[in-house]
Amino acid sequence: MHYLRVFIIALVTSLLIYIPGFASILNDDDAGSSLKGTVTDKSSHSPLPGATVYLPDLHVGASANAQGEYEIKNLPKGKFLVEVHYIGYAAFTTTVQINGVTQQDFALSETLLEKNEVVITGVNMATTLKKTPTPVSIVRKDYLDANISTNIIDAIAKLPGVSQLTTGPAISKPFIRGLGYNRVVVVGDGVRQEGQQWGDEHGIEIDDYNVSKVEVLKGPASLVYGSDALAGVVNIVPPGSVAAGQIKGNVAANYLTNNGQISYHADIAGTTKGGLSWSAFGTQKFAHDYKNKYDGYVFNSKFKNTNYGGSLGLNKQWGSSILRFTSFNQELGLVEGDRNENGQFIKPINNNGVADEAVATNDDFKSYSIGAPRQKITHNKLVWDNNVYLQNGGRLALTLGYQWNRRKELGNVLAPDEPDLFLKLNTFNYGLKYYLPEMNGWQTTIGVNGMQQQNNIGGEEYLIPAYDLFDAGVFAVTSKTFDKLTVSGGLRFDNRHMNIKGLQLDGGETKFASFDRDFSNVSGSAGLSYAASQQVTLKLNVARGFRAPNISELAANGVHEGTIKYEYGNQDLKPEVSTQGDLGLEFNSQHISLTAGVFYNHISNFIFARKLVNAAGTDSIPATDNDEGYSAFKYQQNTANLYGGELMLDIHPHPIDWLHFENTFSYVRSSVANSTDSTKYLPNIPAARWLSELKGKFKKVGGVMQNAYIGVQLDKTFAQNDVFYAYQTETATSGYTLLNAGIGTDFVNKKNSKVLFSLHLAANNLTDVAYQNHLSRLKYAPENEVTGRMGVFNMGRTFSMKVSIPIDFK
Repeated sequence: MHYLRVFIIALVTSLLIYIPGFASILNDDDAGSSLKGTVTDKSSHSPLPGATVYLPDLHVGASANAQGEYEIKNLPKGKFLVEVHYIGYAAFTTTVQINGVTQQDFALSETLLEKNEVVITGVNMATTLKKTPTPVSIVRKDYLDANISTNIIDAIAKLPGVSQLTTGPAISKPFIRGLGYNRVVVVGDGVRQEGQQWGDEHGIEIDDYNVSKVEVLKGPASLVYGSDALAGVVNIVPPGSVAAGQIKGNVAANYLTNNGQISYHADIAGTTKGGLSWSAFGTQKFAHDYKNKYDGYVFNSKFKNTNYGGSLGLNKQWGSSILRFTSFNQELGLVEGDRNENGQFIKPINNNGVADEAVATNDDFKSYSIGAPRQKITHNKLVWDNNVYLQNGGRLALTLGYQWNRRKELGNVLAPDEPDLFLKLNTFNYGLKYYLPEMNGWQTTIGVNGMQQQNNIGGEEYLIPAYDLFDAGVFAVTSKTFDKLTVSGGLRFDNRHMNIKGLQLDGGETKFASFDRDFSNVSGSAGLSYAASQQVTLKLNVARGFRAPNISELAANGVHEGTIKYEYGNQDLKPEVSTQGDLGLEFNSQHISLTAGVFYNHISNFIFARKLVNAAGTDSIPATDNDEGYSAFKYQQNTANLYGGELMLDIHPHPIDWLHFENTFSYVRSSVANSTDSTKYLPNIPAARWLSELKGKFKKVGGVMQNAYIGVQLDKTFAQNDVFYAYQTETATSGYTLLNAGIGTDFVNKKNSKVLFSLHLAANNLTDVAYQNHLSRLKYAPENEVTGRMGVFNMGRTFSMKVSIPIDFK
């Protein structure tokens, strides 16, 4: 830690020296500035109580009162992007010059031509989606409420170009355009989430209720985030602070019939008139085994989550400072899929001090008590986010984070609390940015960010060694709008040092060797967005990103349950380098909204596992006590190419604007250079997918109901036959079609239109189709000897209900 402290102190000192007169140019005007006004309906001019007005660069906002009035205090002078949201209306964005008490009224319209979300992921300053050259998808809390799911990644997996690798309903990892694991950076609370991303057996460890919106950037994003953002970024944005003098909160409950999942959540937040903000939340979620038509109940697919957190912050004329803490705690069963000769799931038991097996019963399936094997994960995170406004129009932002991740695998029924595998990861994140004053329309940011990690190991089994990691990168990004044309780009240099620690077992056997590796690379991007007309926007972006090999790829030596392999690392691996081009088109009219994009991604030194053979040409099976007959694989590299695209079409015929016929299509294909027929495709490439939804959205229903919706969705996933089938690594997957439906509304007070509670009902897989997703790890579970079917199938028909009650008072 000593050299990290020295590095940060030196960096901060140098920035303060080179920013002239730092102490004298803090924006400390006692009077301060403010933004106030009204939010109304553009047609009727009636107030929109509850509409939110937010300044994303300053992390402050307010909501309109019953008269549609809002006020945001303690603001710096300058030009800032403002976004306005109200359920049932299109998002509205504009740039406002703030100087003293600034009046700005907003009139919202239901016309989709004004729909233009604000993007904060992968850009130097908040900007509109229309001006962003990179493809970004954005969903907000109302989307998450309507698309009821078992976890946050499951909720966004219907977005174009996004899919998920799953191990049952509790474990989902994001894949973007066919790439996942360490190639996708997940950002939560403003820092990259670090929790053994290379593994299959756990998710992303972020509470799915503590979310205001999710942004998904598709394509290399190493420019801002450094190593690992090769495929893109999933930025999960927590709720912001409430307006001064207000206290707001929410109580929610959710139930799913298939696995008896029960969830309940509460949050509350407030801000004093002096600018002191606070918040707290808690979530409990638990489920028994899920079922489908072919397997019945799938033994040991149950899980339990207990999450909580809070924040404390201060917002003044000089800037803002907020400290956030979250704790994610999950215990879940690990599905092995073992069955007897009668096709019945079996469970491990303690038979009078002897490890034995028994047939799983209906009581076992319906029980919320988790048996063996199981996994326990704890992820605590503390983030300190600071912004200092400068009178020269610049801004200084410092973000520090500390993450404490513990992962245990427990499978010994004779000693159920003693971990077989125990990984202990500590991560310190840091980031310092200087937002330069606007110069001739150019918005430029320079900065440095990175992390220090320490990973220790315990338990009786070993997969990866202990290691230390230090990561640092410097970057500069800039953008400017010339009338209809917006250009943006930047450069970044990264260095990562890894110190792998050796381990000798009893008897002198070397389990892991000691070695050091250094990885350096230059990343860059350049793009443009051209508003050819009010209806048409054209986009082009070229980006170069990189990913350093992870600890598993470099130094693994053990059984990896998630991949059903015995894995050997390769300490000679080089970094992956990606060069990707994106071309996009957006079209909006009164009747049709269309977004289309294509991409080509060339990756040098792509890392993947190759099966080893012995001298006889047969499977190489390591001779260890714990290999369980797993075949051996070792990581290697080759040149890979991915290409494809997404198409989104929303037909909303005017004047019946409440009717939407929404269609999305996603496609990605891969190839490997100099490969055989059995190895010419990359593993874990999702199948093509088409979603078609007919939905009615009704701002006013009459009586006590508002913002209602009803819809039916056809989810068609095509067959995936282009697989990496060498060494039985992958198998082809049949296509399937799911039918889903949903209905929901807000119940309001007729006198003042204040929301009393919201109700969402959904039905997934209405026809109870038995299917296996190509990225489901459970499709490689053992064969059912009675039916001859391989693996375990996904969840069957599910009905769900969600109720949300807002809390709002001064």
